[in-house]
Amino acid sequence: MHNDRYVTVGKILKPQGNQGMLRVLPLTDFPERFFNMDRIPILHRDIRKILSIEEVYSHKRFLVMRFREVPDRSEAEKYKGALLQIPREQVMDLPENAYYIFDIIGCNVFAKNGKFLGTVKDVIQTGANDVYVVEEKSRRKPLLIPALKSIVQHIDPQAGRIEVDLPEGLEEL
Repeated sequence: MHNDRYVTVGKILKPQGNQGMLRVLPLTDFPERFFNMDRIPILHRDIRKILSIEEVYSHKRFLVMRFREVPDRSEAEKYKGALLQIPREQVMDLPENAYYIFDIIGCNVFAKNGKFLGTVKDVIQTGANDVYVVEEKSRRKPLLIPALKSIVQHIDPQAGRIEVDLPEGLEEL
């Protein structure tokens, strides 16, 4: 169950040039969102403030952004490592039965018989299918559960619950 009000969609890496531009690593499947925004909340050193976006352009796999509040390189230096965030209610809608990773992490995982298997601590994106990293105190190593329809039977992010039907032998690993 994930109740954070904000979702991180980018990270400021470093200044770009001398005019206060910033190089941003997009952390979203929808980087085009930045081209339609006027303002964006940022979180830096545990302080959240809203910056006004004046310019955005793509550069390789990065975005380069100019904010009204960042007039020059020395001011831009201060924003290294800041996170660009959006209010949770502004996330893009996903197709039915598709979930954001931040909705999966923190969910409790239960076997079909009701046995508690642990909590999702991470999601590994393999390309073929995601793998849920499920940790539980009594197990030395995390349980790695492939996020396949045949295994993951039900996901309820609001309730923080995932039900799985593990193949023979997977639970003992």
